[in-house]
Amino acid sequence: MAAASLLALRAAGQPSGTANQPPPTASAAGADLQQVVRGRYLAAAGDCVACHTVPRAAPFSGGRPVETPFGVVLSANLTPDPVTGIGRYDNDTFYRALHEGIDRKGDHLYPAFPYPYYTRVTREDSDALLAYLRSLPPVNHAVDRNQLHFPFNIRALMAGWNLLFFDKGTYQPDKAQSAEWNRGAYLVEGLGHCQACHTPRNRLGGPEKDEAFRGGRFADWFAPDITPNRRAGIGAWGREAVIEFLRTGRNVHSGAAGEMSEVVSFSTSRMTDADVNAVATYLGSLRPSPVGIIPVASNAQMAQGEAVWKDNCAACHREDAKGVPRALPPIAASANLQQRDPTTVLHYILAGARHRPTDAAPTGFAMPPFAWKLDDAEIAAVATYARNSWDNQASPVTTGQVADLRNRMANAPAASQPWPPEVKPAHDLKRPGSATWSTADTDSRDNGTPRAGSPAQ
Repeated sequence: MAAASLLALRAAGQPSGTANQPPPTASAAGADLQQVVRGRYLAAAGDCVACHTVPRAAPFSGGRPVETPFGVVLSANLTPDPVTGIGRYDNDTFYRALHEGIDRKGDHLYPAFPYPYYTRVTREDSDALLAYLRSLPPVNHAVDRNQLHFPFNIRALMAGWNLLFFDKGTYQPDKAQSAEWNRGAYLVEGLGHCQACHTPRNRLGGPEKDEAFRGGRFADWFAPDITPNRRAGIGAWGREAVIEFLRTGRNVHSGAAGEMSEVVSFSTSRMTDADVNAVATYLGSLRPSPVGIIPVASNAQMAQGEAVWKDNCAACHREDAKGVPRALPPIAASANLQQRDPTTVLHYILAGARHRPTDAAPTGFAMPPFAWKLDDAEIAAVATYARNSWDNQASPVTTGQVADLRNRMANAPAASQPWPPEVKPAHDLKRPGSATWSTADTDSRDNGTPRAGSPAQ
């Protein structure tokens, strides 16, 4: 049963190189153009292109690595190629895949394909989605999808996981709620599969249903709390700020980067105003997560963190940590900084971050990586300082947490590398790496002095 209890999490690789879904080129058999166009919209609402496309490859041709504690799964080819794609699927077998997690041949799918959420999708929407996918140019791209460790590579064992954690069934509207609320629930709980990232998992990979939307760890990221908690969630944002974030990827409180930047760029920014508003309505109705007891950081670590902050962070995020609205996110009162798990913040510091452009916000601001410059203790200190200053309050970060994440990111599969190989380790400032402005093999500590550019000893 333990072997059957597998949940493959969202991919932690580089964002896909395709920012746009291809337009419908022809109607699929048995589908009119209106159905195909609707399917294209639904594919955007489900963010399908992000997981099913690798950099510089044809959209939807699959092969993107999904890292899990149990090994790696590669995303499927969703183009209508009859040999390597879904060309032999019909409406019935495609709906069964979404609704039950069973492929065309009758084998179990892994929840890397989020059928525990797609099961909520109506038959009408399933048929439209397939109509769009069948209208795409077929791409012959064979993918060795299952690279899981034994015994997790035995698909039949997924029956046990489904028995424990899979609640099959199309979304049923709540008659006590408004039409807008129900539309938001359908999108968030179904096609949007928001809980796949934002809900914590147990040791068997099953969702902790009592902690839905309170933030979840996946690979080298932590998807934040998106309940109305006013400190760690989105409760202090207000409805309009939530809508702005989903539409543009930024607001006065935060900016989307990493995995969430893909969701905004490929999905929520392409949704109708009515659907974005519905998502905001539903998220605003969730029960806020509780506020727990937070350990106090030591004075010594806070003092070290303040020094690192002033030297490396204040120039962009400002001394008062208020940032530049909609460009450089504020650190003060930041929900993202105050998550119970600091993984995403550490990821940003180590590997940098960037905003993906959207039609409404076409300038993609970026943060440089500091893995080359700051050691584990310095990163732990500055993260702790930022998480506990300017009205922030969160648990201190340990050196071990930084070292573990640095090691995991440095040894990630090539397709998911967050940085070039030459900047994996933290470098001594005497020998700057390729990510710095200094000339290689010069002593960067002399920058700004008459000795600038002198050889490193």
